[in-house]
Amino acid sequence: MSSKKNVKLGFNPIATMVFLVLVGVAIGCFYLGYINVFFLVLSLIIAILVANSINIADQWEKAVILRMGKYIGLKGPGIFFIIPIIDKIDNYIDQRVRVTEFKAEQTLTKDTVPVNVDAVVYWTVWDVEKAALEVQDYETAIAYIAQTGLRDMIGKHELADLLQERDKVAEVLQKILDEHTDPWGITCQSVGIKDIVIPQILADAMSKEAQAERERRARVILGTAETEIAEKFAKASEQYINNPVALHLRGMNMLFEGLKEKGSMVIVPSSALDSMNLGAMGGLISLSKTNEAAQTPTGTKSNNPDFKV
Repeated sequence: MSSKKNVKLGFNPIATMVFLVLVGVAIGCFYLGYINVFFLVLSLIIAILVANSINIADQWEKAVILRMGKYIGLKGPGIFFIIPIIDKIDNYIDQRVRVTEFKAEQTLTKDTVPVNVDAVVYWTVWDVEKAALEVQDYETAIAYIAQTGLRDMIGKHELADLLQERDKVAEVLQKILDEHTDPWGITCQSVGIKDIVIPQILADAMSKEAQAERERRARVILGTAETEIAEKFAKASEQYINNPVALHLRGMNMLFEGLKEKGSMVIVPSSALDSMNLGAMGGLISLSKTNEAAQTPTGTKSNNPDFKV
């Protein structure tokens, strides 16, 4: 596996300007006759070495310096100098928060369901020296550890837990990653699960199961309502057992509600009329309607839709 290093190529603007000035002065002195060819070549070599000694690190970077292959320290941010040929900038390490995407494809859950999970981890280098000396390619190492940890987490959880408790799963995975990367001077701040993809056949089955569960709950709620209504009617009937007057008034109210609309017809069982003593009242209502029809002038249409001239 090749190591990925952020090494800046070429001269930076300050080093380039210094090199051009030194070369210009050396060439000018040569044309004026102050120096010969030997000193001109020597001046060009010195200009190259001076330009190579000038380096710049950005605000978010640290430069890892090696002297004859041995680590001597960090430089930056800003301008810094090294000894040409002897010193070498091995790497520029970025200390900003970075994001690494990783995924687990066709991984079996605890209940043997194949899933595809996409996730991201946010991490940063807090100790540049450890990141430079303890691990060769920390970016690739983080990606592999994250992927392995994600597969392990999927195998320890059932599908329902992965779908319903994403935050908890991501939190546990973040702690696992942080334990592995902390010796490298790297901290994993958080892990986010972007997507969990399950087979389409299983998704359809889960949809049908959810629909059946909603129907079951609706039937349970309806049955509970019917039970409560029956209990209320049972309590109401207890009030009418030893109170015939109240029962009589209730029957009159029910009959009135049924007959108050013109043209309506209410069918009442004879047993109910006898028990509530409503036979006389029904006869009075019929007599009242008959008298109303008789008093209507000939040729005039009655307001009662059941009456015809």
